[in-house]
Amino acid sequence: MLRPRYIYLFVISFFVVISSTGALSAQFRTVTDSAQREVTIPRTVDRIICSGAGCLRLVTYLGAQNLVLAVDDIEKRKRRFDARPYALANPRFKKLPVFGEFRGHDDPEKILGLDPLPQVIFKTYPSMGYDPQELQEKTGIPVITLNYGNLGKHRKALYRSLTIMGTILGKEKRSKEVIRFFEDEIQTLDGLCKASASLNQRRCYVGGIAFKGPHGFSSTEPSYPPFVFVHAQNLAAAGGFAGRNMMHSQVSKEKILEWDPEILFLDLSTLQMGDHAGGLYELRTDPVYQSLSALKREQVFGVLPYNWYSQNFGSILANAWFIAKVIYPDRFSDIDPAAKADDIYEFLVGQPVFGQMNTYFQSMVFKPVPMQEN
Repeated sequence: MLRPRYIYLFVISFFVVISSTGALSAQFRTVTDSAQREVTIPRTVDRIICSGAGCLRLVTYLGAQNLVLAVDDIEKRKRRFDARPYALANPRFKKLPVFGEFRGHDDPEKILGLDPLPQVIFKTYPSMGYDPQELQEKTGIPVITLNYGNLGKHRKALYRSLTIMGTILGKEKRSKEVIRFFEDEIQTLDGLCKASASLNQRRCYVGGIAFKGPHGFSSTEPSYPPFVFVHAQNLAAAGGFAGRNMMHSQVSKEKILEWDPEILFLDLSTLQMGDHAGGLYELRTDPVYQSLSALKREQVFGVLPYNWYSQNFGSILANAWFIAKVIYPDRFSDIDPAAKADDIYEFLVGQPVFGQMNTYFQSMVFKPVPMQEN
């Protein structure tokens, strides 16, 4: 039989253990990421890194960019062109240390060499680069995987990722505001364009779209979001190319000639190919393209590159407003596309960066593309 003194000590020890366990649990919480992994993280997170295409963009949308300790190497590169509003609005990213290579090729040793250490690693496109679970085991740092999604069929996945990040970073209100902003923009465009399109749907083609690098004018996207939002007829989708790859397709110039679109749009990412290659050069020099009626009627317009280290959602919306103005000029007579773009960027990344991007792309954004060199 235990003496009263030992009983007392046992009871005290028991409550000390319970108290310690409670204090420990109060410092941590468990969240579920996009891959349905349950991950234990600190209750308060104020030090992070972002791995994978577009990850840093989402953190910037939430206004949490100041929590970032280090970046992947794409943020440090000097570029003649850049179409990433989140990076243009945050030049401090170029001054941060590097923790790995772009597209998720993380370096655990470099991560562990950071001082202070990140409390959480966010990772988009988890099937690319370093395996998230292995990275977590090697660094001892929680890894949260995110489905980047898009503004089309995978919009819910995007919203889920914004919600997860907002919950972890104490940005719940902001994540809801960003989601509401996307929905309001898309619904407003739909409401303004649907009736006009039912009377006169315009036959359009967009060429020069980037896909893991720049491409020529035959590079297009059957599910190009701005066309969807403004009810334009995307000839690449109507032409049977959608079944191959909704995100990207290569169309022969003969097929484009057969379609003979009413209006052509040029994704200016193609300018990265140089002065004697790419979509603009092809339009100016190829006899097949020069026979298109849209060229003869000067109906070729430059739009912002949007597929640049994954999709830039702000640029998708800005392009949609410009395209709507081109297709339905009377309906959008009061819209200044450049000003609208800056309104979008100020909300999403905190800075009006349209002018800077336009300068990079020879001031052809949201303008008729000249078919003669200046």
